[in-house]
Amino acid sequence: MTIRNSLLTVLGSVMLLGAALPAHSESVLRIGLGADPDMLDPHLARTYYGRFVFASLCDRLVDVDENLKVVPGLAKDWAWSDDGKTLTLNLREGVTFHDGEKFDAAAAKYNLDRALTLKGSLRKSEISSVESVEVTGPMQIALHLKTPDAALLMQLTDRAGAMMAPEAAKKPDFAAHPVCSGPYKFDSRVSQDRIVLSRFDNYWNKDAYHFDKIIYLPIPDASVRLANLRAGDLDLTEGIAASDVKTVEADSKLALAKVTGLGYQGITFNINNGQVPANDPFKDARVREAFSQAIDRDALNQVVFEGLYTPANQAFSPVSPYHVNLPVPPRDVDKAKALLKAAGVTAPLTVNLLVPNNPTSQQVGQVLQAMVAEAGFNLNLQMTEFATLLDRQQSGDYQLSFSGWSGRPDPDGSIYGFINSKGTLNDGRYSNAQVDEWLIQARQSTDQAARQPLYDKVVKQLQTDMPIAYLYFEPRIFGLNKSVQGFKPYPDGIVRLAGLTLAK
Repeated sequence: MTIRNSLLTVLGSVMLLGAALPAHSESVLRIGLGADPDMLDPHLARTYYGRFVFASLCDRLVDVDENLKVVPGLAKDWAWSDDGKTLTLNLREGVTFHDGEKFDAAAAKYNLDRALTLKGSLRKSEISSVESVEVTGPMQIALHLKTPDAALLMQLTDRAGAMMAPEAAKKPDFAAHPVCSGPYKFDSRVSQDRIVLSRFDNYWNKDAYHFDKIIYLPIPDASVRLANLRAGDLDLTEGIAASDVKTVEADSKLALAKVTGLGYQGITFNINNGQVPANDPFKDARVREAFSQAIDRDALNQVVFEGLYTPANQAFSPVSPYHVNLPVPPRDVDKAKALLKAAGVTAPLTVNLLVPNNPTSQQVGQVLQAMVAEAGFNLNLQMTEFATLLDRQQSGDYQLSFSGWSGRPDPDGSIYGFINSKGTLNDGRYSNAQVDEWLIQARQSTDQAARQPLYDKVVKQLQTDMPIAYLYFEPRIFGLNKSVQGFKPYPDGIVRLAGLTLAK
């Protein structure tokens, strides 16, 4: 495509977007997202972008502040039993769901039971320590655990703790018409175009929210998102590209907000999910390790991200107290070739990699393609819409997939679901009984001194098992119009709308 045609495409997108959206006077906040979220059911959803919508749509039992400390949500306070096996939560009174149904202990129990039993629920492994949920009063529940679980409370700050209206959640089309109790209620959705939320006038804390409508606009191309922001057709966007940071900083109408994130990007290997051929080379850990050894993570960071990202070899971000101090190994093509030879693989080995269909991911894929070719991998890039990529990854319809995780404050939330044999996000079906045992033991203690050595063992074991080749940690970089007041970036990357206003 010529430069002129590319510019016309961007300008056309800007003009169409601008023509279709309401004016600022209508008290609307427009937020750009890097991709269209998947289904709007907190128990079935898995995209990072869906978490933006849920943050406005569905209150959680508890939340986190900008320092990643657990704070009250729909639970006013909570207490643990002495043995760490019962968590009692006292619930907020006077809360109603968007359809008028009352929020109480029975509703909270319904939601947690649903997360544990709904077919396809991706929350099962996150709260699998819960044996039963008991209603102990009209506004009190007790979670009885099989074993102590240090990560449970933090899991309830996210989708596992999201509260949906029980009667609405029983309907088969809930994801198309979600009903929760957040500050904004679902209005409409046009796939690949927009999700519109409207103010919920009966919200228990409505004075903290200042917009009549929130419009989430999925725009995969970061340059197009930035063009819309500069034109005034977006008020705020996540995912400013590293190459665009200086452009935002130089624009007098815009502001840049960034924070070190908890998330990572990597390559997930399909070891045993779906119809994996018995002779698939990636069943052999040496082949997976060879692929990883062929990658120069420092060069990838410099070429694609102008040095703003951090090379990775684990799930735990440097901002996590559980980050394992293990140097990222340098690229070693000779070792990669030796591993392939030891595994009996004849080069070149043709490999298919799913890649999200946005320019940045495509650039990462092209850099990886060139790097691994030198070690004997012929890498085919399969560009795919992000939600479709995750569907294919979940069903096992892939060989390798370029995807990541937005990260969680507690280390369990960034690794258990992906690595444990029974993890609901373990899309490669990796299984190691010893790793399972370490992960379970780490859940059962609140003492970092006891948990850290267990996570150290897991991270070091994964260097050779290599179910996921971690590539880099992402900073969370936001661009916003300077008229947006009160914005705070959180390390989890989610936009909180409380206190946000638009200057007149």
